[in-house]
Amino acid sequence: MTHATSDHQAISNGTSRACGLVERPLPLVPLGIMKTIYIALPVIVGMVAFFGWKLTARGAYETAEYKVVEVDGEFEIREYPELTLATTLTRFERQGDDGSFMRLFRYISGENDAKQKVAMTTPVFMRPQSERSSGKMSFVIPKSVAAQGVPQPNSDQVTMHKRAGGRFAVIRFSGRMAAETMQPAEVKLRKWMSRRELRPAAAAETAGYDPPWTPGPLRRNEVLIRLK
Repeated sequence: MTHATSDHQAISNGTSRACGLVERPLPLVPLGIMKTIYIALPVIVGMVAFFGWKLTARGAYETAEYKVVEVDGEFEIREYPELTLATTLTRFERQGDDGSFMRLFRYISGENDAKQKVAMTTPVFMRPQSERSSGKMSFVIPKSVAAQGVPQPNSDQVTMHKRAGGRFAVIRFSGRMAAETMQPAEVKLRKWMSRRELRPAAAAETAGYDPPWTPGPLRRNEVLIRLK
């Protein structure tokens, strides 16, 4: 049996040589190229993920119009037109977890007198509660819907109103929208306004541009203060 196996292997090897089929080891990839691949791969994956996020996050929504009047480092002065807002009461520290976000979302999803779906926009405006007033969360109504006639909400917890146009001092910051990120940004903005002798006309408000799944470092948040 051993002789038969040896004869078979000899015949096979002879056949391979006769047909020109010579077994060769696979070429080794140079170490430098392997290192380049290992370095480049995470970058490529990260870029794909980033641009995929851009297509499904804030870049997919209409953003409230404004004109940048002046830029001074991280600060801006903007001119906003009149905006139509859908608004509900909220507690700032809950960031919509108190049901405020879903009340507004149900309104734009068709819970209105026209049963009309209204496109989501950015930003979501929030005004923290104070001793004199409750906190508020607002969605901006798309420009085309506002021009044609705004459907009225079915819920008495959602109201429609106009946000007067005007000039605002603005600072942008990243991270999760919370007191520990918003308050330092507001302090910086007010100090800048004081140096520029810009007088506030109203309390500060915040604007958030991103869905909840956006990583903190990539989030766009703003503090805005209306100017006299």
